[in-house]
Amino acid sequence: MPYTPQPDRYQSMEYRRCGNSGLKLPALSLGLWHNFGHVDVQENARKILHLAFDRGITHFDLANNYGPPAGSAEENFGRILREDFHGYRDQLIISSKAGYYMWDGPYGEWGSKKYLVSSLDQSLKRMGLEYVDIFYHHRPDPDTPLEETMRTLDLFVGQGKALYVGLSNYQPEEASRAIRILNDLGTPCLIHQPKYSMFERWVENGLLDLLEQQGVGCIPFSPLAQGMLTNKYLNGIPEDSRAAKSDGFLQKDDLTDDKLNKIRQLNGVAKSRGQSLAQMALAWLLKDPRITSVLIGASKPEQLADSLKCLNNKDFSQEELTHIENILQ
Repeated sequence: MPYTPQPDRYQSMEYRRCGNSGLKLPALSLGLWHNFGHVDVQENARKILHLAFDRGITHFDLANNYGPPAGSAEENFGRILREDFHGYRDQLIISSKAGYYMWDGPYGEWGSKKYLVSSLDQSLKRMGLEYVDIFYHHRPDPDTPLEETMRTLDLFVGQGKALYVGLSNYQPEEASRAIRILNDLGTPCLIHQPKYSMFERWVENGLLDLLEQQGVGCIPFSPLAQGMLTNKYLNGIPEDSRAAKSDGFLQKDDLTDDKLNKIRQLNGVAKSRGQSLAQMALAWLLKDPRITSVLIGASKPEQLADSLKCLNNKDFSQEELTHIENILQ
């Protein structure tokens, strides 16, 4: 049976204006960092994308190096887009990025014009698209002049290969310079994508204030701290968990006794709110009006459906916020 989106898909989702732009993003966006590569089950990926769109998620976030192998998430997304979402492109926000390692030699990563032009052309080819809605520089390059990188982002908008541009993983001082350069070029920075969660709060030390002042949106990634802010680790480290693997971003050493104790206490607060820990962790980010959207991942449709329930309760009492802060100290 061909896929037909739910007709009421826009009724249950909240959409937030992105900075000072005319663009609105769903409160939750779907990231394809994991679970969409060639190593993954494609029918599962298809079901996740269907459910996301059925529930009003219009923004799908990729990068050139997502997989594994690198590039395969874009290939698989492009195929599903052609087969199942034909005729709905204008209802979707599709983003990609470049900055991390993609190929051998001096032009295969970072922020040179040579690398970024080649990378975006490859991403568009893999996805079968004429343009992306948002193109990010994925990480600052210590060796390439920031002006060169930002001029290249401006070039993409002028060429029609990207409608908007953004930054990812930029510290406040770097972001301030980049935003200023883009403004001078006439291509304002639309959005910043930082790592932000209850356990990773560096953005509160200046970045969120900067983005608010400059009219730039914010879309945190890893809002569940690589799964730590879920019920997965309430009873220790399961053998099949991400932390049990030797090659992942989350390692056993990250889950100290102190961290596990905090996870259990936070889960108690979530229960008192009628939420799972993951739902509360997402709602905790969305309570801040400076947050445009929160980027979530999903390994199966059921996980995505659970995360979406965070939208049912995004309000926190001052007592709850104080309790959470005391736990996180």
